[in-house]
Amino acid sequence: MNIRSVKKTKRNAGVSLIEILVVLAIIGMIMGLVAPRVLDYFGRAKSQSASIQMSNIKGALQLMYIDIGRYPTEAEGLSLLLAASDQVKGWNGPYLDTENGLKDPWDRRYLFRAPGTDKAFDLFSLGRDGQSGGSKEDADIFL
Repeated sequence: MNIRSVKKTKRNAGVSLIEILVVLAIIGMIMGLVAPRVLDYFGRAKSQSASIQMSNIKGALQLMYIDIGRYPTEAEGLSLLLAASDQVKGWNGPYLDTENGLKDPWDRRYLFRAPGTDKAFDLFSLGRDGQSGGSKEDADIFL
């Protein structure tokens, strides 16, 4: 190898600033397309998690119904699943392990209404925004 070929190799060996900028621009475009979809998946995952948690709470309410012969009143609320009141005969709980079992994925307590609009009770979450109505992640989730 002579000196001229070594100098040519050294001169062309590095990465230019333009090449780096092109690669960063391509990565930025890919992230711009992918990020909204990933965030949408996270939102749907929380809503699905809330539905599953409410199914578990419903099962706990049904077990309690078998033991005491009724669902909790609205005044007693879902807390009756965790600790008995002195006035409740036949309570054989706790029916849930922790207080966290009564919180939705947005860290708010599930709402309980007894009697419900068309059944013995209503169990629901107000979604991400914590307000009635909404769409997508902000939609109310009913059991």
